[in-house]
Amino acid sequence: MKFLDQAKIYARSGHGGPGSVSFRREAHVPFGGPDGGNGGRGGDIIARAVNGLNTLIDYRYQQHFKAESGRPGAGRDRSGASGDSVIMRLPVGTQILSDDQQTVLADLTEEGQEIVLATGGSGGKGNAFFKSSTNRAPRKSQPGEPGQEMWVWLRLKLIADAGLLGLPNAGKSTFLAAVSAAKPKIADYPFTTLHPNLGVVAVDAKEFVMADIPGLIEGAHEGAGLGHRFLGHVERCRVLLHLVDATADDPIEAWKILRRELKEYGGGLNDKPEIVGLTKLDATPPDYAEDLADALRAEGAGTVLPLSSVSGEGVTSVLRALIGIIEEATFEENKPQEVEPWSP
Repeated sequence: MKFLDQAKIYARSGHGGPGSVSFRREAHVPFGGPDGGNGGRGGDIIARAVNGLNTLIDYRYQQHFKAESGRPGAGRDRSGASGDSVIMRLPVGTQILSDDQQTVLADLTEEGQEIVLATGGSGGKGNAFFKSSTNRAPRKSQPGEPGQEMWVWLRLKLIADAGLLGLPNAGKSTFLAAVSAAKPKIADYPFTTLHPNLGVVAVDAKEFVMADIPGLIEGAHEGAGLGHRFLGHVERCRVLLHLVDATADDPIEAWKILRRELKEYGGGLNDKPEIVGLTKLDATPPDYAEDLADALRAEGAGTVLPLSSVSGEGVTSVLRALIGIIEEATFEENKPQEVEPWSP
């Protein structure tokens, strides 16, 4: 299934049905009075987060969503039927933004969470509603209220425990393929990965979800190389695994570039826990990784761990470090809040 993390759609709720102007027509009842019913309510446009989806590709082929309008009222005090609502099934982690792409209307972060995006119009009142002691035979009714219409943007931000970052060709997809059942495209050239990949990683009988983000370049926070959209996918991660190619010309500068991009992007990415993984150790001299790790720590990197996705060296240590941070963050999130005792 093709991955798509952004789509623009048109939503219009149903119009309310018009009320009816009607009078009783029965034998021997010359002044039966008004009996026009009310119109039905228009259907809503509802956005709902569901499990099992991780792409917005369906919304590339269907971009217009229109709910059914309410039915007109009828005589004998019969109200019109309400229009059917339209439910948009969205992946968990989808944000709904207004047409300016800045105002967030909803952030669907939990399965089953839903929002009424456009409310259906109310049905109009029939002439029976306007009967009074001074107006026994009203001949007026109300039209139904119009539905709401809008253009909105859908933007998917993947929900994963760990985010896999690095410059192009740093070995991210190779690492994800080595530790999970995911099968990302792997090749020896930059920008092999064109969209994020998710994989379930297991270590010590524990599991967590890892997101492989396409290679970022300098200027990513401004949108270079679609970096602005790619960085959005790691906003919800609890920990970042920053892979640095140990065989690159200047690994330290590569680490600095990405750290600058995280800081400039904002969204709390610069403050997230980070583990730096030195990759491709199978192609470096024996003592080079240790010297490079010391140099990175001297520049401000925290935990630096060497690894090789090909030979498997150091992979388990990296995964254990990640799961430790994830479990600690989960514990803090679920810890009950302390309530101060009440005092008169």
